[in-house]
Amino acid sequence: MKNTNESNDTKASKKINLNSVVKNAGTTLSNATDKAKNVVTKSKDSIVSTIDANGNGEIDIEDFIIIGLQTPGIKVNRADFLQKELMKNHPQEVIDLAISHNPAYAKIQSSEVDKIADEVIKFERNCVSGISAALGAPGGVAMVATIPADLVQYYGYMLRATQKLMYLYGFPEIDTTEKEHRFDSETMNLLIICLGVMYGVQGTNAALKAMATALGKGVEKKLMKTALTKGTIYPIVKSVSKWFGVNMTKQVFSGFFKKAIPVVGGVIGGGITYLSFKPCCDKLKASLQDTLLSNPYHHTTEEEAIIVDAIEIEEI
Repeated sequence: MKNTNESNDTKASKKINLNSVVKNAGTTLSNATDKAKNVVTKSKDSIVSTIDANGNGEIDIEDFIIIGLQTPGIKVNRADFLQKELMKNHPQEVIDLAISHNPAYAKIQSSEVDKIADEVIKFERNCVSGISAALGAPGGVAMVATIPADLVQYYGYMLRATQKLMYLYGFPEIDTTEKEHRFDSETMNLLIICLGVMYGVQGTNAALKAMATALGKGVEKKLMKTALTKGTIYPIVKSVSKWFGVNMTKQVFSGFFKKAIPVVGGVIGGGITYLSFKPCCDKLKASLQDTLLSNPYHHTTEEEAIIVDAIEIEEI
C-alpha cells in the first residue's frame, strides 16, 4: 500500500510540475508575443512618424511628394531642361520659342519630342535601378531608418521624370518652390493627378488632358488654380489621394507584419520596384502625347469638354 501511495503521490507531483511548466511556458510565450507586438507597433509608429511629412498622422501621397521635392536635384528648371535637350538639333531662336511657349508651338517634330521623352524615362529608370539592391538588402529593425531614403529616391526620380515629360509636352513651369516648409496646393494637386495617371487611377487621364486643353485655350491661371484646389478637378484629386492612401499603406505594411522587417524590400513591398517605373512613366507620356498643348489637331473628348467648360466658368 505504501508503494502505491508513493506512486500516486509521485504522479500527482509530476502532474503539478507539468501543469506548472505548461503554465510558465504559456506565460513566457505570451510575454514573448507581447514583446514582439510592441516591437512591431513601435517600428510601425516609427515608420509613420518618419514618412508623415504633411503632419496629418497618416501615410499618403502628399508625404511622398513633399519628401521627394525636398530632395536636392529633384526639382527641374523648365528653361534649363528644354535648353539642354533642344540645343543639340535646333538654333537658339527655335529653342527660345519652345521655352516661351512650348516645343509644339516652336514646330519641333513630335517624333523628336517622343525620342527625348524615351531618353528621359530610360535615364530616370536607370537611376532607380541603383536603389534596387538597397530595397532588398538584409538589415532587420535597424533598417527602418533607411526606408524614407529609399522612398525618397524612388518617388524623387518619378517626380523628376514627371516634370520633364510635362515640359516636353507643353506644360508651363511647375512652381516647386517651398514656402514655409509647404508647397503650393496647386502644384501638389497637379502632381497628384500626374501620379494618378501613372498608376492608372480612374478619372485622372481625362483631368490631365482637360487641364492641357484649358491651358492651350488660354484659361487664366487663377481659374486653373481654383479648379485644382477647390473646384472641378479637386474631387478627382481627393479620389486619387484616397486611392494612394489605401494602397500605400498596404505597400508599406504588407511585408511589415509578415516578416517583422527582415528586409527593407519586404517593408516597402508591391509596386515600388525598378520594373514598375517604366510602365508608369509610359502611361504619363501616352496621356501627354495627345493634348491641345502637344498636338494642335487634338480631338477633345466629351469628358474632357465637360471638365474644361466647368473650369472656364469656375467661381473665384
